[in-house]
Formats: sequence, structure tokens, C-alpha cells
Amino acid sequence: MLKLLIAIDGSEASMHAIEAVATMARASVSLDVLLLNVRDGPVYYGELPVFSADEIELAQLKRQDQLLAEATTKVQDCGLTVRASLRAEGLAAPEIVRLAAEHQVDQIVLGTRGMSAIGSLLIGSVAQRVVHLATMPVLLVK
Repeated sequence: MLKLLIAIDGSEASMHAIEAVATMARASVSLDVLLLNVRDGPVYYGELPVFSADEIELAQLKRQDQLLAEATTKVQDCGLTVRASLRAEGLAAPEIVRLAAEHQVDQIVLGTRGMSAIGSLLIGSVAQRVVHLATMPVLLVK
């Protein structure tokens, strides 16, 4: 059984990544799917009361749960089973690679947003960084 980690961010590109994995499953071996959403840590400008920081944290966790629930539904609609849904906080690329290694996945699957080469040079790209950092194969889906 091939174990895949699909990083999702709620974008159309991450839904395409799920569809690509479903196509692979229909054409080959059975797949074990792990979903991952990584969120940036909160950025505070100025002082916030403690209750505001707690409310922001809860809202971010709720959003992650919502994204993972939507992705789980998409995975199930594609005829696949989710073995785990993971949440993480931090820089997306290193967290994706760290959790992929920790869960001993065979491959990381990412949707790309199709930025131009110039745009990705100026802004940076999570997908490019994951490819650079990962020790396992990475499937990029457009």
C-alpha cells in the first residue's frame, strides 16, 4: 500500500491534487491518504488582550478543521479513505516535509497555483520549497 500525504489549503489547486490521487488509485495500487493543513502562526501588531488572542487561535483552529472537513468530503467523493487529518502551525513547506517524514509517507502531493516563473521567483513558492526540502518523491498537480 502506498502512503500519500496531501497538503491542502482550501484552494482549487489542492482539490485538483485530491482528484489526481483518486485517478492514481483507480489506475494502480491501493492508497493510504493523510490530509494536512498548515497555518501560519498568528501575527499580532501591537498589544491584544488575552481573550482576543485566544479568540484568534480558536478561529484559526476552526478554519483548519473546516478546510480538512471539506477535503475529507472531496476525498470520500473520489472513492478514497482518509487515514488521518493533520493540523500544523508554522512555515508551510518545512512543516509539510517534517510531517511527511514523521508519518513515513511514500509521496507528498501538492496542488500548485500556476504562478509564472517570475512571480514564483519574487514571491517564493511552497511547492518549490517542498521539492527542495523533501527526501521522498513530490507530486505537483496543476
